Amino acid sequence: MQRVGLVGVTGYTGMELIRLLLGHPKLRLTQVTSRKESGRTLQQIYPFLQGTKLAELVIVVPDAASLALDCDVVFLAVPHGTAMEIAAELLAKGVRVIDLSADFRLHNQETYEAWYQVTHSQPALLSQAVYGLPELYAKEIASADLVANPGCYPTSAILALYPALHYGLVLADDLVIDSKSGTTGAGRKASVGTLFCEVSDNFRAYNLGKHRHTPEIEQELSLSAGRDITLSFSTHLLPMNRGILTTAYAKIAPGIDPLEIRAHYEAFYADKKWVRVLPEGILSETRWVRGTNFCDLGLVVDPRTNRLIVVSAIDNLCRGASGQAVANANLMLGMGEETGLPFAALMP
Repeated sequence: MQRVGLVGVTGYTGMELIRLLLGHPKLRLTQVTSRKESGRTLQQIYPFLQGTKLAELVIVVPDAASLALDCDVVFLAVPHGTAMEIAAELLAKGVRVIDLSADFRLHNQETYEAWYQVTHSQPALLSQAVYGLPELYAKEIASADLVANPGCYPTSAILALYPALHYGLVLADDLVIDSKSGTTGAGRKASVGTLFCEVSDNFRAYNLGKHRHTPEIEQELSLSAGRDITLSFSTHLLPMNRGILTTAYAKIAPGIDPLEIRAHYEAFYADKKWVRVLPEGILSETRWVRGTNFCDLGLVVDPRTNRLIVVSAIDNLCRGASGQAVANANLMLGMGEETGLPFAALMP
């Protein structure tokens, strides 16, 4: 069994990691941390764990030296700006790190500081971090000491358009990505905007033109296209708990046979375990991926506007955060990336 630690156990991503690690056959959760909840057991803050092997695990204050003694890999489920310091301490002690915050996702320090309004205290680690999208970087993840787990919106958006740009199927200009997320994407902190009465029976846009995931999406799609890309990214809050539905729009490139687009997508993702290119006429739905690590892609070619429309669905907590982190840990520790991850959606 490989020993893993979790820094930041009280958020939704921490909660989801515990759910996944509870049934993992080869990863053993040896240390969980929280300053606020230290001294309590996991079952005291999460009664659903009563009767399980993790119920009596005691939460402790995060300490790099202690984590280094107890863990081979540590998940950081803490806010951006906090993770960079903890990651540096753990790496210095020889512990491999998977960071679920945004602190190491962007390659460029100035871009990070401009969008997140935080000074990056560990810029030397930006070039060391591997972007944790297994479909693109599985080999690099396997040998990495520091993995930057992708954001939830970027996971759905990048997987939607990457093959189209990689094969030159669409123009790299005038890309539009329209995304909708369940409220868990906003985190577990108290906020008026995510109160039940504010969200229920409502649907609204937010952070238009300035969402912090924008440069992350542009970074990876620029690498796919082989040129710098600027795109429009719009985000909306859905009155549901979990799930992201992203609809991406792109102009089909001159000379491209629209009938060949599906074949290119199927070829690109043929050996990728977690991306399902849906059959013709079937569009993605969040319920089909709830609680799983899948990303479902539905493809539509609109001949009237000469556009490719890709509908992408993921579970923001699993594929968009904790499940992807477990897949990355599996790769880093020499296991199949699917080990310990659920395959069937939570229905209904």
